[in-house]
Amino acid sequence: MGVIRAEPARMTDWAARSIGAAWRAFDLQLAAYAGLLAILGLVMAYTNSVEQGQAVLSGGTTFVRGLMWTGIALIAFVVTTAFDYKWLKTFAWPLYALQLGLLLATLAIGHGVGGASRWISVGPFDFQFSELAKILMIVVLSNYLGARQGRLGSLTSILGACVLVAPPWILVMLQPDLGTSLVMIGILAGMLFMSGASLRWLGSMAGLVLASLPIVWNYILRDYQKQRLLSFLDPSSDTQGAGYQLFQSQIAVGSGGLTGTGLTNGSQNQLNFLPVQESDFVAAIYLEELGFVGALVLLVLFAALLFRLMVAGWRSKDPFGMMFASGLASMILFQLVVNLGMVIGLMPITGIPLPFISHGGASLISLAVGLGIVQSINIRQTRAEW
Repeated sequence: MGVIRAEPARMTDWAARSIGAAWRAFDLQLAAYAGLLAILGLVMAYTNSVEQGQAVLSGGTTFVRGLMWTGIALIAFVVTTAFDYKWLKTFAWPLYALQLGLLLATLAIGHGVGGASRWISVGPFDFQFSELAKILMIVVLSNYLGARQGRLGSLTSILGACVLVAPPWILVMLQPDLGTSLVMIGILAGMLFMSGASLRWLGSMAGLVLASLPIVWNYILRDYQKQRLLSFLDPSSDTQGAGYQLFQSQIAVGSGGLTGTGLTNGSQNQLNFLPVQESDFVAAIYLEELGFVGALVLLVLFAALLFRLMVAGWRSKDPFGMMFASGLASMILFQLVVNLGMVIGLMPITGIPLPFISHGGASLISLAVGLGIVQSINIRQTRAEW
């Protein structure tokens, strides 16, 4: 009888140790870096609210909405971390169908500026499902590429990944949303490279993309998108028209100096010279008010976050885990490089947000879901080692 009574106690102790060991694999550094970046995003939401002459804590301000979306993102992060990521592999194809359904619904009933269809209104909230579609695409590609480890030297496997990305990419282009469509290509390229796909075939495909640029210019890009590209090549040609945003952005960045003008003291923001300063061009206001020192802090945090994502991928014994971490890192890195390049004039204006910093609920929640999946991989990979 003594043995029978001791057995439940031993099982309880083993379960407690098992759970404790699993959650010790939770990457506190990854969560901390993401949290600090989200705090910087709230700081910029605050300064934008103040400089727009609003009472910061009144309803509907950029800061209050930012607090709300941050709270929802935190809940999404916790829930996704607790969720067993292995179910994502089981339901990868239904999730792919969900991704296409959300993008089709956006085209059918969505709204936007200038006839675009990018947001769907649900009560008082506007949702941009193309942000969530990026995370779902990483899930689908991780399942596809992870199942073909060792066979990605063949052109067939690489083309299969491209075929998976093509339908959502086309639907995003039809919205039209050039920025998100470019991010999807960046995710695909990064994941193929990290999967060990043949560099010879990847180089050939990159050459094919470059050769198709005249077709893209003549038959796919809208007139306003062409004007943005032309203004990038010659910013001084139309500083009051297509080149206005870039011109004002460069003034803001140049006036920041070493330490910046100080929070809420940016002239470009105060005088409302810079459009979409809370989202696409939030980096220009950030650099104006916090200067080179602020830029250095931002880049260090992003570098640390990307490093922890790659560590999670390297430690994963599951090819899906390695590919998902690589895909999320590719998405964040691509958006970081393009957005910062855009505000200083090194890249064309494409409307790609700066992760965590640009104001936008869908972007922040999607990042939280992606990071939660990575933490789920961290925890359950440790459990698989026992």
